Amino acid sequence: MTQHSPDRNLPSSPDPLAADQDQPVTPETEKMSANKGPENLSQWELIGRRFMRHKLAVFSLAMLAILYIFSFGAEIFAPYNPVERNLDFAYAPPQVPSWSFSEGLHTKALLQETDPLTFEISYRNNPEGVAPLGFFVRGEPYRVLGLESDWRIFGVNHRALARQGLYDPDAEGTVREQTGMSFHFLGADKYGRDIFSRILFGGRVSLSVGLLAIFISLILGVIIGGISGYMGGAIDNFIQRSIEIINSFPQLPLWLALAAIFPADWSVLKMYFAITVVLSLLGWTGLARVVRGKILSLREEDYAMAARFLGAGHGRILFRHLAPGFTSHVIVVLTISVPAMILGETALSFLGLGLRPPIVSWGVMLQDSMQMQVVASYPWLLLPVLPIVLTVLCFNFLGDGLRDAADPYGEK
Repeated sequence: MTQHSPDRNLPSSPDPLAADQDQPVTPETEKMSANKGPENLSQWELIGRRFMRHKLAVFSLAMLAILYIFSFGAEIFAPYNPVERNLDFAYAPPQVPSWSFSEGLHTKALLQETDPLTFEISYRNNPEGVAPLGFFVRGEPYRVLGLESDWRIFGVNHRALARQGLYDPDAEGTVREQTGMSFHFLGADKYGRDIFSRILFGGRVSLSVGLLAIFISLILGVIIGGISGYMGGAIDNFIQRSIEIINSFPQLPLWLALAAIFPADWSVLKMYFAITVVLSLLGWTGLARVVRGKILSLREEDYAMAARFLGAGHGRILFRHLAPGFTSHVIVVLTISVPAMILGETALSFLGLGLRPPIVSWGVMLQDSMQMQVVASYPWLLLPVLPIVLTVLCFNFLGDGLRDAADPYGEK
């Protein structure tokens, strides 16, 4: 019986593995690998995908980014120095930019008038001139990161005034002093200081106080809450009763009592850190309870028990194996807690027990609004309330979006 040898000209059966290895990488295959299904995504990728669907939270995050950029770059975005005074523009009203073919971008110049009976200050437009405005103009010199500059994003156009012979850059005095022209987008306070510039510089202090206080609260909350949930027993009972005692005190009076302890002659820097410590010492309890609850639910998981049986130490189990399981929830709690810190600093500074002049913060600026008669005559002194409300709302909406995204496997 003859055996037939296989035909050498017939193609061999294809190997699927070899075919996959030999398949060239094209943009289509890269796109297919990038569009992974939900079952192939990590926890943080799932959280990010669900967060991007929360349009209000994304918008709030963008608004907060803008607030922080404008505040920490206040030297560039603010038209004036926050402590520059000029009584010729005391209580100057907000000035709206205008544009015309003859004058270009400008604002009406102001003339100050004082009532001889009530001494109330009022302003009227100066018919003889306008204040030219422009982008990337020169102003008072400042220093940022050791570099000196005088460029500002927007303000009075000094070059246009110099061409008109109204301003001499080499002479002493600012533009407002030499020409009597100014641009106060949100008005001026009782000393003629620009409110918009002070809001930007004040945001640097108020926003950073919230972040620094939250950082200290994070350390205290994670450590104390983690120990409470992991150790249990008498230690857990002692920590929880202590938290209940702290939470039983009225928060604002307790803030006032702690702030009143600080000496009045402390420097601005010492007072800044003192207020931050006061806010953080009373703000860690909520985070500690969240961490404790998560630790109680995770410490009996298989991976935690396996690490314990393998001889891992308590610190390694707590911070290496258990902490990643509740990191997203901690971020949510911290985001929601930042507004409370900002409001706390504002309240203390408004009452005169927090930050004090010459430092500029939103709470310090609101001290000018304590008299209702002044507010009734010059309502723009309340404008620092707007960034406070905007910041609190943005952090709350951001916290809501993170809270919805922190459980990526849950149903809406």
